[in-house]
Formats: sequence, structure tokens, C-alpha cells
Amino acid sequence: MKISVSRKEHFNAAHRLYNPAWSSEKNDAVFGKCNNPNYHGHNYELIVTLIGEPDPETGYVYDLKLLSDIINDHVLKQFDHKNLNLDTTFFTNLNPTAENIAVVIWTILRERIESQYELKIKLYETERNFVEYPAH
Repeated sequence: MKISVSRKEHFNAAHRLYNPAWSSEKNDAVFGKCNNPNYHGHNYELIVTLIGEPDPETGYVYDLKLLSDIINDHVLKQFDHKNLNLDTTFFTNLNPTAENIAVVIWTILRERIESQYELKIKLYETERNFVEYPAH
């Protein structure tokens, strides 16, 4: 019997979407306001889901306090109140789109959560725009 458990977290971060191989005009045409050279920010909502079987002794699929601590220590401390382009190494050569941010978060957490658990990331960039990784 597999069950999913989720932890919701929040972080604020700035970024700029930009492809250095393109002209300013093409970057403006593709990324619009998100290409602001002075950056712009979002209030991100992050939902981390683990899927697994409940432990027969605890009844937990995964200890959500432990999951919260892992997210805080390895994701929020890296991203919250940061400029993703300038303050992290994750996006030195990677455009910090919501899609790429979700994959980076998944990779960070996958290294720290046992492989017996399926890991899913849902990242809301705005109330109406969100991404999921991996996709269903």
C-alpha cells in the first residue's frame, strides 16, 4: 500500500531569465518582463511529496519533521531571500526558470532522501503558474 505525504514550504527569491547567446531584442521578445536586467522576485510555494509504504512500527511513510529539516537546511537556506542568478552556484550556467528551479530542488533532495521513496516537486512561481517534476 503506497501513500503520498507532502510538505509545503515557502521562499522568496529574485531572478532574471536571460540567454547570453541571444541579442537583447530576442531576450526581450522571449522572456519579456522576466528579462529585467535589475531582476525581479517571486514568492515561491514549494510542495515536496514522498511516495512510499508506511512503516509498520510508526505508521509514517516518512517523518515530516525530518523532511522539513532537510528542505530547510538544503533548499531554503540556499534560495530564500537570494538572487538565484547571483547568490547561488546552481544557476551560473542554467537559466533559473521555474522548470529548472524544480529540477535543481529535486536533485538536491534526491541526494538526501533514500531511493525507496518516490520524490516529486511542485513549485508555484505565482498563484496561477506552477511546475511539477517529474511530470506524471
